[in-house]
Amino acid sequence: MAGSWGCPHEVNDRCTKINNLPCNPGMKGCELAGRYRFVDESKNERYWEKKAREQAAPAKPDDHH
Repeated sequence: MAGSWGCPHEVNDRCTKINNLPCNPGMKGCELAGRYRFVDESKNERYWEKKAREQAAPAKPDDHH
C-alpha cells in the first residue's frame, strides 16, 4: 500500500507478517487492527470490542492521596 506512512512489514505491497498476503491495512493479523478506526467498518470489529471492554472495566482508584 503506497502512502506517507510505511509499515515495516510491507515489502512490495505484500505483508511479510501475514503470509505475504497483499497489504490490506486493518485485516486480521495486521498491527493496526483494533488500534485505529478505518473507513471500511468491516475492519473495525476489534476496535469496537476494545472500546466496549474499556468502558465496562471499573475505574481504577486514584493512588495520588
